Amino acid sequence: MNIFISGGCKNGKSYYAQSLAKLQAEDGRPLYYVATMKPADEEDQTRIRRHQKEREGWGFETIEQSGNIGGMEADFSGSFLFDSVTALLSNEMFHRDGTIDREAHLKIAEELVQLAEKSGNIVFVSDYLYSDAVKYDELTELYRKGLAWIDRRLAKKCDVVIEVTFGNVRVWKGSEEDAQRLKRLADSEAGPVFPI
Repeated sequence: MNIFISGGCKNGKSYYAQSLAKLQAEDGRPLYYVATMKPADEEDQTRIRRHQKEREGWGFETIEQSGNIGGMEADFSGSFLFDSVTALLSNEMFHRDGTIDREAHLKIAEELVQLAEKSGNIVFVSDYLYSDAVKYDELTELYRKGLAWIDRRLAKKCDVVIEVTFGNVRVWKGSEEDAQRLKRLADSEAGPVFPI
């Protein structure tokens, strides 16, 4: 099952996504964590260490893939956790040499849709950046619009779409059976222990 999860930063999305990816790997499939963040500062390093600690003992094999998703190598019969679409867009749009790829979102959306088709068992994590009333500069708006483009493509492609906000899980797309199963998982495993 392909699952798309969105929500605010530091709201428990990654931990819940881990539970879903693990659930999809229960039949003995390989379990992969696709890490896209290129750390730029100590805050990024701290977030990476926290996520690594949360994954300890879960059985994930980490694939460091900060770009070129189309070139990713893995056993595509496995279960994947892709964390995060937000970091991937930043990596591919804003280059370290100062250049900007204003159409990076188009390539990324295509590659992620193809990844979903190859795998069939992937949990994508993305940040919800669209409700602020603040007016941003032109590049920030370009980034937000690009992320929205990718998120919409993934939401359309995925079987289930979930929003995680302050540890609360809401299923927006999926069969009633899927929704009930995922809500039970949130209530039993992840709900009360979300590390926020």
